[in-house]
Amino acid sequence: MLDPFFLGSARYSIGVLLFVAILWIAEGRQALRYGGRFLPAMVYGLVGFCGFNLLVWWGLSYTRPEHASIIMALQTPMTALAVWLTRGLRPAPFTVGCIAVAIGGVLLVVTKGDLGHAFEGGSLVGDLLVFLGAVSWVVYTMAGHHFSGWSPLRMTVLTCIPGTIGLIAINAFTIGMGYSVLPTLDQIWSVKWQLAYFVIFTVILGVLGFNNGVKYLGALNAMLMLNLIPIIVFAIEAGLGRSFAAIEIGGAAIVIGALAVNNIYLRGTSRSS
Repeated sequence: MLDPFFLGSARYSIGVLLFVAILWIAEGRQALRYGGRFLPAMVYGLVGFCGFNLLVWWGLSYTRPEHASIIMALQTPMTALAVWLTRGLRPAPFTVGCIAVAIGGVLLVVTKGDLGHAFEGGSLVGDLLVFLGAVSWVVYTMAGHHFSGWSPLRMTVLTCIPGTIGLIAINAFTIGMGYSVLPTLDQIWSVKWQLAYFVIFTVILGVLGFNNGVKYLGALNAMLMLNLIPIIVFAIEAGLGRSFAAIEIGGAAIVIGALAVNNIYLRGTSRSS
C-alpha cells in the first residue's frame, strides 16, 4: 500500500513529534537546543535516519527479507572495519577471520551457492541497497564522540529531526518526478495498525532501546544482540510457510556462528586485559 519513500517520511514525521515531546518532558526545553552542534547532527541524522531507512526499505522492494536480515547482521564486522579505517585500531587476526567467514555465509544465503541466483528477481540490486543502508547505520552509530555530554535520548531526537526532514524532502522529490505516488487516505487507513507498529516499535522503542542499550550494555553486547535479527526473520518466514534450501540455513548459521564466536573472543580478551 505504501512505497518506501512515503513509509519513511510518514512514520518518522509522526515519530519525531513523539520524540520531541518525550525529550521535552524528560530533560526540559533547553535539551532541544543544538548548542553549536547542528552541523554534525544534521550530517549524521541524514546519513543514519534518512540514508538507512530509505535504502533498506527501497532495497526490500527488490529482495527478500531474510536476505536483508543477514546483510544487516554484518553491521558488527562493518563496525570493526570502520574503526580500523577511521581510527587506526586494527582488529585482531581472529576477528578478521570471523569477518571473512561471516561474509562467506552471507554470500551462501544470497546466491544459494550459485552466483546466478544473485540476479534472480532483481535481488542483487535490493541486496546492494540494503548493504548501503547498513553502512549508513554503522556510520551513525560511530557518531557518539561528536555529541559527548548529550544523553542517548537527546542525541536520538536532535539527529532524528534533520533526518526526518530529509526523508520528507526525498519523498516530495520522488512524487514530483513521478517515481512514486502519494497514497490516498483510504490506502493509509487500510494499514493503520501496521503504520502504528512502525511508529511506536521501530521508531520510538527500537531506536531509543538500541541507543540506551549501547550505553548500558556496551557496543559489543548491543551488536551481539543484533545477531538475533536473521534468526527471528527466518523463524517468522518459516512460520508463514516459506521453505528454505539447506544451503540458505547453513549460510545463516555460519554468519551467526562467526559473529557470536568473535564476540565471545573479544569479551575474553577484554577480561584478560
